[in-house]
Amino acid sequence: MAIQAIPRDWLFSSVIAALCIGLGFVDLSPVPPAITGQHARARVIAVDNSQVRVNLMVKTELQILEVRLLNGPHKGHDLTINNMLTGKMELDEFYQVSDELLVEYDVSDQKPRYGTARGHYRLQLQLVLIVLFGVLLLLIAGVTGLKAVLSFFFVAMVLWKVFFPLVLRGWAPIPTGMGVVASLTAVITLSVGGLNRRGTATFLGSIMGVSLTCGLALWFAHGFKLHGAVRPFAETLLYSGYYDLRLTDIYISSVFIASSGAVMDLAMDIAASMDEVYRNHSQIGLFDHVRSGLRVGRAVIGTMTTTLLLAYSASHITMFLLFMAKGLPIQNILNAPFVAAEVLNILVGSFGLITVAPFTALVAGLSYRCRVWRGRIQKERDDSSLATKEGD
Repeated sequence: MAIQAIPRDWLFSSVIAALCIGLGFVDLSPVPPAITGQHARARVIAVDNSQVRVNLMVKTELQILEVRLLNGPHKGHDLTINNMLTGKMELDEFYQVSDELLVEYDVSDQKPRYGTARGHYRLQLQLVLIVLFGVLLLLIAGVTGLKAVLSFFFVAMVLWKVFFPLVLRGWAPIPTGMGVVASLTAVITLSVGGLNRRGTATFLGSIMGVSLTCGLALWFAHGFKLHGAVRPFAETLLYSGYYDLRLTDIYISSVFIASSGAVMDLAMDIAASMDEVYRNHSQIGLFDHVRSGLRVGRAVIGTMTTTLLLAYSASHITMFLLFMAKGLPIQNILNAPFVAAEVLNILVGSFGLITVAPFTALVAGLSYRCRVWRGRIQKERDDSSLATKEGD
């Protein structure tokens, strides 16, 4: 059985890899790519800050940079570029001599002209980080790590190439998001868990938990009177011409999409532990088997719900520090729409996380019990057939 399972898993991984490559050629975006100039890495060789205005910590107006292109068809050319400072510290970047930038520029008379700074150059380091992440997974998890890497890239490709463009095209965010999550859950759980009962139980338990999260998010979002504009850049998106986007539905879909990873994680823990119990004690009863899975679930749920709280709240540390610095009362803080949105995000996601434990334990217990029942029925048939032959 083990010899047959290996080629099946490798075949599944090959299909996922092929899908990732195929998605790279998919273009569902409703708008054509923006017209841009050429891009290159450049080093700052001179800075002119004479036009920059400084008001306390905020810098505005124009910073003029002299840069030298380090790659591309115009490598070695010097170019004067502009860095317009808007006064928004979360968006602006202030450069110094020897900084390396990503520069976008036009070409006139076969020479680079009219450049703009696009931020400190981070692409190489990002690539190094991705490679280290993949290598570490492969070294520690082996073939399972390879499947995890493929699942990681598949998730990124599906979100960027399928979900986001379809939402911009006007597709309903909630059913589209559920379809995307179901597809991603199937790929991840079946590739990592395997095309077996463990993978199937993980998939079914995860879908049940995500579906509950979706229903609760839909109910409480309307009960809290929340709209999707509580998310960053939502209003800017509307002003970009997408006036018909359902921002509230997009917010609701973000709730169950965000929790789906933790839900899958817990479902895999329970399904894997129940698979191990069955391998070592194949005659265990249904209720004892389910109870074993629930014990594992209870041990993991406490830390996983805390993980959600830490993950969501840590991304808004500065907001909470601002509230504390202003001395606002706690009822004002909790009642603010953007804080209520995060409370809903954390607690509704935790509901799905908690319920996925009994869902997965029950599905896995029934799945393995059906296998035992089928084995007994087959054995009885074989014994009956053998008895008939001996009687003849």
